[in-house]
Formats: sequence, C-alpha cells, structure tokens
Amino acid sequence: MITTPLTPATKVEVRALPTSVEPEALHRLEAYLLRDGPLVELSHHPGWLTVLAHAFGHVPYCLEAVREEHTVGFLPLVYVRSLLFGRYLVSLPYLNYGGVVADNDDVARLLLDRAVELADRLKVRRLELRHTHPIAHPKLAHARTDKAHMRLDLPASVDALWKQLDGKVRNQVNRGRKNGLTVAWGAHDLLPEFYTVFSRNMRDLGTPVYGRALFAHVLEQFRGRAELCVVRAGDLPVAGALLLHGWGVTEVPSASSLRNHNRTNANMLMYWHLLERAIGREQEVFDFGRSTPDSGTYNFKKQWGATPAAAYWQSYLRFGSLEETRPDNPRYGRMVRLWKRLPVCLTRLLGPHIVRGIP
Repeated sequence: MITTPLTPATKVEVRALPTSVEPEALHRLEAYLLRDGPLVELSHHPGWLTVLAHAFGHVPYCLEAVREEHTVGFLPLVYVRSLLFGRYLVSLPYLNYGGVVADNDDVARLLLDRAVELADRLKVRRLELRHTHPIAHPKLAHARTDKAHMRLDLPASVDALWKQLDGKVRNQVNRGRKNGLTVAWGAHDLLPEFYTVFSRNMRDLGTPVYGRALFAHVLEQFRGRAELCVVRAGDLPVAGALLLHGWGVTEVPSASSLRNHNRTNANMLMYWHLLERAIGREQEVFDFGRSTPDSGTYNFKKQWGATPAAAYWQSYLRFGSLEETRPDNPRYGRMVRLWKRLPVCLTRLLGPHIVRGIP
C-alpha cells in the first residue's frame, strides 16, 4: 500500500517499536493506515501484532518510518520459530495480507532495508512480505504469484446481489433455506460451535488446526469488526465462518462446513448470509481469500461473481526454498494422509503446536 511517489524533503528515520506494541502506538498507526479513506482490509491493522503474540507466542516487531515526528510508513513483522520448520520473519502469519504501508517508494525501501537487517540478525530462513503488488528492492529476489485474491465488488442492496447471481447459485441457497437450516451471529458465545466445525474440517483436509485461542484473541482485539457466523441443522453446527469487517472491505479468513452435510447446502446458505452481512454494513468489497486459479475453491468463489486480484508474496530468501513450508509439498503427503485418520480430539491437541511454526 503505497501512495504516489514523492521524494522526501527531509530525513526519514526508521524506528523499531517495543516488541509489546503500546495502545498509543497502535492508535497512531491505525490513523496513518486510514489516512486515504476507505477500502482498507482489517488484515492490515497493526493490532494483529498483539493477536499473533498472544495466540502463538510469536515475537512481534514493528518498524515505523517517521519524518518530523509524523508517521510516513510502517511495516509489521512477526518472528516465527519452531523446531520443525525453523525461523521466519513474516508480514503477517495466518493472514493473506501484510507488508509495507508507506507514503512513497523511498520510504518503503528504507523500511525494507531495516527488515532485511533484522532478518539477518535473527538468522531466519526467509523474510516474507505479503504484498498485493511488487515493491522494488535488491534483496526481494523471490516471489510467489501462483495464487490470487478472490474479490467481489458489492452492489448497494441485497436484492441487487440476488439478481446478479447465477440461477444455479440461487437454487442452492434456496435449498439450504428449505432444509430448515438456521443462521446465528455472535462472537465469543459462538466460538465453541464454530471451532467444532472448523477443527473437524481441518482434520478432514489433513491440515493441523489453529488453536481456539487465535479466534478468541481476534474477537477480543477487534470488537465490533470481527464476528462469527454459525449455521445449524437443528441443534448441530454444520458450518461456520470468521468475518472481518475493515473499512469498505469485508474478509473471510477462516470458513468451514461439515462434509457429511454437503447435501443440505449449508455452505452455500452461509456464504449468502456472509455477503448479506457485508452489504448490511455498507461495505464495497467482499474478499473471499486466496485461491489457486482453476482449483475447486477458486471456482466456488468465482460462482459468486468474485474476480481474481494479484497476490504478490515477496521474499528475501537467506537459505532453503520457498517450497519447504507449502502444504502441497510432496514431502508432507504421508503426514497429510496420516493426519486425516487421527481422532479429531487428538488433532485439536497437537495441531496448534504444529501450525504455530508454519509461516
């Protein structure tokens, strides 16, 4: 996120904020983030440093560029380390967005210079910045562009959205309604039901699950902007999602449904309500998250009218490869197959300890 380039008239200083970022600093950086108005994802908010520190035990670093005591850019970073996967410096884990926010390219380069120095000092495998467009820097020689953000420009009304949907999508939503499913909205009160669905689905996918603490901290840190949606069949939760409302943009970073209830169209009904919720808050864009082009999840999002936007994850690779922590890496195939056969209760116990070390 960089505005029109402008040569700095006075010297810019890059400061490293304390690892426990104070509320005053968070408010200052939030005000800077929103300086240009709407269409800012909640994922860019510096408050995620607090969430990730508390939920995962990661060490947060925040670099702030200052000119004449005014913020002109910042870069939130998290130091990820584990015995299984090694050490990484990431902006930001769990989220699809991150990286530099700056007034211009000159400021961005100063922040990146300091981030590279930090990566060298911490001896990480790589520094990873989750940008939406490339930022020129000699050390950022590697990039992943194989996935795309799937985003939908929202109409002004729910009726307009309904009319623009394909007939097949409308039929599936209607079948979900006819199956007697109910939809609930909440926060901490719905966390047990949401996590029941989410953890089972992650086990079925062969993926270590995030701990429940992550979602609890998100709901606490972003009160009024983070909420949970749960779809029930009778008293049984069968689908759930975490919704993040930024400034003009709503994101859904985590969503799941139970496979044995696919015939009920619970997932389709849930996504209709997620979109309806975003329109009710007068949001302009709904971000479905990243997907590999032509994959199943990509086509699922595309059917709602979402179109691809660039996801440009740049890296300063000190050693190793970009492939080593990718879930589709062949070396993890046997582990994925084994994980799918484990009891859900065991994956809830082991998963958070594993996934916290994955950047």
